[in-house]
Parts: sequence; C-alpha cells; structure tokens
Amino acid sequence: MASAAEQLAANLNFGALAKSEDLKKRIWFTLGALIVYRLGSYIPIPGIDAAELARFAAQQSTGILGWVNNLAGGALGRMAIFALNIMPYISASIIIQLMTTVSPHLEALKKEGESGRKKINQYTRYGTVILAVLQSYGIAVGLEGQANLVVDPGLFFRLSTVITLTGGTVFLMWLGEQITARGIGNGISLIIFAGIVAGLPSGIAALLELGRTGQISLFLIIGVIIMALAVIAFIVLMERAQRRLLIQYPKRQVGNKMFQGDSSHLPLKLNTSGVIPPIFASSLLLLPITVANFSAGQGPDWLNRITAMLGHGQPLFLFLYAALIIFFAFFYTSIMFNPKETADNLKKYGGFIPGIRPGEKTAEYIDYVLTRITVIGALYLTVVCLLPEFLIGYTGMPFYFGGTSLLIVVSVTMDTVAQVQGHLLAQQYEGLIKKSKLRGGKR
Repeated sequence: MASAAEQLAANLNFGALAKSEDLKKRIWFTLGALIVYRLGSYIPIPGIDAAELARFAAQQSTGILGWVNNLAGGALGRMAIFALNIMPYISASIIIQLMTTVSPHLEALKKEGESGRKKINQYTRYGTVILAVLQSYGIAVGLEGQANLVVDPGLFFRLSTVITLTGGTVFLMWLGEQITARGIGNGISLIIFAGIVAGLPSGIAALLELGRTGQISLFLIIGVIIMALAVIAFIVLMERAQRRLLIQYPKRQVGNKMFQGDSSHLPLKLNTSGVIPPIFASSLLLLPITVANFSAGQGPDWLNRITAMLGHGQPLFLFLYAALIIFFAFFYTSIMFNPKETADNLKKYGGFIPGIRPGEKTAEYIDYVLTRITVIGALYLTVVCLLPEFLIGYTGMPFYFGGTSLLIVVSVTMDTVAQVQGHLLAQQYEGLIKKSKLRGGKR
C-alpha cells in the first residue's frame, strides 16, 4: 500500500511549478549550465586540421572511441575542449572509492561525516586533474601519429592540448557540482545525459538514411523502434522495483498512555547502484585506448592486438564490459547500503523483522536479501547494456540506440523528475503549514 507521501506525490499538479520561484530558478540554472556545456563541445582545440579530423572521426565511428564519443555528445569526434568530457572525474571517483575500502585513512575520513566527505571530494578533484593530464597527453600523441591531422606537431601542440583538454575537464567537473548544488538533479549524470540526447536527432537521421539507401530493411527499422520502446519500459519497471522488508515496532508506553505497535517497510531497490556501473565500466574501458595512443600505433604487437580486441562489439570488449558492470553493481551497492548500520538503527528504535532476532541476525538477513536482489539487478544491467550491442555490431545501427544510452537517459530522467516532485511536495507541505497557521504554537 502506498504511503501518504507517495499518494500526495502521485496527485501533484505540475501547474504548481509556476508558483515555485525557487524551483524555477533551479531549472533555469540547470538549463543554462547545460547550454554552456553544449557550446563548449563545439569549440575545437588549436592546431587541428578540421577536414582530416572529420575523415579520421568517420573511420573510428564504429569503434570504442565512437561509443565514447556518443557519451561525450560528439565532442571527442570534433576534438573540442570538452573532448574528455567528465570521464576522468568518473575514473578518479572509482579509484578513490576502491581505495576507501583498503586505506584506513580514507575509511576514517568517510566516517567523519560532512568534513570527511569534503576531503574525499578534494582528493577526487586532484585525481581528476592527474588522469586528465595523462589522457590528454595520450590523445595529443595519438593525434600526432595520424598523417596530416596536426598542422604543426611538436612540444607546443602537446602542451596546448594537455592544458586545453585538462582545463575543459576541470570546468565540467565544477559545472557538474554547481548543477547538483544550485540546480536540479545530479550534475555529472545530467552532463552525460545532455550529450546523449543532443546526438539523438543525428542518430535517428542516420538510421533513416540507412533505410533509404537500402542497407537495412524497413522491417528492421520498425523492429529497432519497438525494441527501444520495450527496453525503455523494462528499464522503468526494473528501476521502480523494490523488495520491501516488513518492520514491526512493539507497543510502547509514554506516561499513562499505551501506544499500539506500528509496522512499516524497509524498501530495498532492485538496482541500488542505478546507472553508475555502466558509466564506471565505460570509463575504465577507455583507459587502455589512451595507453595505446601513447605509442601512436607503433607500440608492441601485443598492445595493438589488445586494442583491436577492445573494439566495439568484439568478444573481449563485451566480456570485460559485462564483468565490470557486475562488479560495480555489487561494489557500489555495498557503499550505498550498509546492512549492519541499518540493523543497529532498527534495534536502537525498537524495530525488528518478524522472525529475525534484532542485531547481528537482522544484519545477516538484510545482507542475504540484498545480495540476492543485487544479483538480479546486476543481470538486468548487463542484459540491457549488452543485448543492443549485438544489434549494433551486426547491423551497423547508430550507438544512440544502445542499451547504455537508453539506460542513462531513462534513469537520469526518472531521477530528475523525482527531485522536481520532491520540491513540489515540500512546497505543498509548506502551504499546508501556512494555512494551518502553525507558527511555533501561536494562533
């Protein structure tokens, strides 16, 4: 049965949006920030031959670089100042979170609350700069290795490329934090979301062009559209799915009054990690490509073979992508939800799961249930992200119809709409309080 808050949220009238000045300011700030991001994705780095770059980007459009270019909103293909997008920040976040589990210092910082979180975020920013410098230098060397792509190769071009791309990544990191604090939704996710959505029109046009030239049949196009709608419906279903654990509270006496025991639910999302695992996996798969660019194709044969095997749709790529998604689904769930802490809080307030002893047994039972539903959530993410990859690999469909793109777009949209509803719900509660004239007990 839905709670009172859920029922109120379901009945919210979005016409109240016009009355919420704070929410309108947040939405306009978010839109303005995303427009700035899109404008920056069209500003090229200096020293690149535009015609040769277009030819090179067309050659790489079916590889993993074309896939990452989709997440970057086409900035990588245009070699814009935002070509690295937010990927170095995501990679740095992965490294810091992994180190949190093995470093006593970082683990202690995590337990310090807000002050510890700020220090960890600062370490993440430092790591972002280091990774951005390494990846931008790899891109500069790789560009110099392509014939006639760089107008004046040399130290100055490498230095200017490193400074430009690193500065673009740092700016996007700051912009994402500003959206999260002053806008609506998660800033980092919205930046990736904006890049994917911006490429949808060209993706649809490319699909229709394939049908017009006879490279794919009309029935296949209709099948792709139906599949995309089915995947979207499946994502919405799985993202809203929950496993609710019954929590019982005993009778309690306050003064001379006896209060009846109450019951509630502990909701465990089927996919606690959200869209983080595919983003983390795609970010890590980009690192070997950056290392290969250092050699500009002149490195050892084993490195070139590995790079070729990591091409989009290759078996090694699909295997590593699936393994990383499953790993990060479990890893991020363990960070987001602590069964022992939840069991201690239930015991502190007198709550218990019927048939389960409070304390350690409750923590073990919650961990058992969470592990089982995380298996389903990890498999769901893997299926959604990999099944369309086979279609892309065998039919040459645009990357915009891939499972990862649809997952990010649908998940970020649902999260943003939920935050908008939360603001409207808070405003509605404030209106009820004002109407009832609850002013600290004054009438």
